[in-house]
Amino acid sequence: MNGNWNEFWNAFLTPWNLIDLGIAIGIFLLFLLFRKIFTKYIFAILKQFVSRSNSSLLTNILRSFERPVQWVFVILGIYAAVAYYPYLNEDNEAFRTAIKIIMIILLTWGLVRLSSTSSNLFRNINERTTINIDEILIPFLSKALQVVIIAISISVILAEFNYKIDGLVAGLGLGGLAVSLAAKDALANVVGGIVIISEKPFTIGDWIRTPSVEGKVEDITFRSTKIRTAAQALVTLPNNTLANEAITNWSKMGKRQVSFYLRIKYDTPREKIERVLERIRSLLQESNEVHPETIQVNLENYMDNGFDILIYFFTKTTDWGKYLEVREAINFKIMDILAEEEVMDIAK
Repeated sequence: MNGNWNEFWNAFLTPWNLIDLGIAIGIFLLFLLFRKIFTKYIFAILKQFVSRSNSSLLTNILRSFERPVQWVFVILGIYAAVAYYPYLNEDNEAFRTAIKIIMIILLTWGLVRLSSTSSNLFRNINERTTINIDEILIPFLSKALQVVIIAISISVILAEFNYKIDGLVAGLGLGGLAVSLAAKDALANVVGGIVIISEKPFTIGDWIRTPSVEGKVEDITFRSTKIRTAAQALVTLPNNTLANEAITNWSKMGKRQVSFYLRIKYDTPREKIERVLERIRSLLQESNEVHPETIQVNLENYMDNGFDILIYFFTKTTDWGKYLEVREAINFKIMDILAEEEVMDIAK
């Protein structure tokens, strides 16, 4: 046995064999050099060319496939070295299958990276065509595209191993019940996500309030929704919980309500009260920041220590900061009216 090994190594380590081995290694190193040249020069030129074309799609394709293409040079170098070396057979079925699988994985890697940028692609479609993809659907479409790419890749790899996909699908069908029971909460969240998409109570960027949280919607995934609160805390709420709660979407308001009472003393003359009511009513009707519909200024209640005047209207703006500015300006003008009419209000 030892004699056979010695004969093998003696034959393997002959000067001619060492030369062939050195050339094979040199071929592999040459491909590594090609890889470096491609990364430093050719790819840089391509990026400059694409940047001048202002094509976001081509830019995303280059960025997504940069790393996978670099690894293609490594795989090609291994294949060329094996093809040259006389003691290795590049036509070996296992070797060729391994090369194919690695190339499939590299292609999948690039496509998955590209699909992660598909959100921008869907938004460009909204801007440049009449197709209107709701903002809430874009994260789902992007993630669904990645799942489809990975599923196709796995099926192709299994086919390379002569594995029957029909059996896998049947196995998934038989295990569906067990999976659904084990992942009941996860599936409930997915269903909740579907409800949110179909009913569209809010979209990304909306300011919402629920019994659980109030804030700006930042992201919607299959499982949960991320909401940024006014205190800048990020709250992750399961879709199932969110879909079963009452949701107030402040961003969908066409106008914002203002409602409060002024209480004035009982000894205020009726004529002054009527003038105050009329002047406040005229103030609101003439304001460009107040919605002309549903303006109410009325003497409403008899309280223990005075009359209650109801002031009820809506601002045209729904922006919170602008709303506060409009309300403040109107409050100052009401104060001026009370001072001019010498009507004193009292604290409740």
